[in-house]
Amino acid sequence: MMSSILQGAHILATGSAVPDLRVNNRHLSQVVETSDEWIVTRTGIKERRILDDKDESIIDLASLASARALKKVSMDPLEIDLIILATSSPNDLFGSASQLQAKIGADKAVAFDLTAACSGFVLALVTATQFIQNGSYTNILVVGADVLSKWTDWSDRSTCILFGDAAGAAILQACPKEKNGILGFQLNTDGRKYKQLSIPYEKDNETSYHQTLKITQGKFKYIKMDGKEVYKFAVSQVPISIMQCLDSLKISTSDIDWLLLHQANARILDAVAHKLSINSNKLISNLSKYGNTSAASIPLALDEALDNNTITSNDKIVISGFGAGLTWATIVIQWKC
Repeated sequence: MMSSILQGAHILATGSAVPDLRVNNRHLSQVVETSDEWIVTRTGIKERRILDDKDESIIDLASLASARALKKVSMDPLEIDLIILATSSPNDLFGSASQLQAKIGADKAVAFDLTAACSGFVLALVTATQFIQNGSYTNILVVGADVLSKWTDWSDRSTCILFGDAAGAAILQACPKEKNGILGFQLNTDGRKYKQLSIPYEKDNETSYHQTLKITQGKFKYIKMDGKEVYKFAVSQVPISIMQCLDSLKISTSDIDWLLLHQANARILDAVAHKLSINSNKLISNLSKYGNTSAASIPLALDEALDNNTITSNDKIVISGFGAGLTWATIVIQWKC
């Protein structure tokens, strides 16, 4: 891989943002039949952050996370060449990356959305890496943001306990090949099982116009998930993806300093680490505080770990996202200060 790239790429800075409103398990027990003990035992989640009924939006969260990343390295937004917004809950079905570009003043940047739910941030990182390593761009802002509270059925106990809202950002920058921090990746999709986790579109009754023209319309509904099947998929396929990526790089699991998985469920995190024979003390997790924030979960946890000085220079980190699609994606990075 190193010999075929024109230049290296590394993560220069990260940032994150969450809403102020905290919804703990006791609050949810007043909405559906559940309890703090039931939720914690099955998911590891104690609370989550939710956008309230003010005018806040996914763009507010994404722009705040981006601004925090830019501030850490004193970078002018006009230095950003490209913005990739990984989200499955945009402000506009045509895309929201352009709104983010305008909000932060990155007027010289191309901007587009990437939709891959919980795998979105990793796929966006891989996409950004290609643009940098082939010499197309120098500075790329990658943002994972979701507000799944807008698409949650709050009467469905199996899903409403899981999801929270958040945004996380990373600035990817070109560097000399010998300082490359993006070591490799592995991407997978199984569209045959897309119904296991989806936000389905449902048709309304047929509507007629001008007597002859008939157009069927409808709307997207709430999150639907087959929890047992998603669990089986994650614990079986994610370790395989990680090992394929590590094997291609000739890196052993014993060489890995940190394992950062999509923050879906504590039992999934533990099961994947166990299958890889990676000690649980190498797991980076903030699931208990934020729940499943979809495309935001990995950059949110990464930013927190960096702020806490958990990750240090030259640490090797395996990052893996998995979820709707079904998609799963692994990237291996080496942290460069």
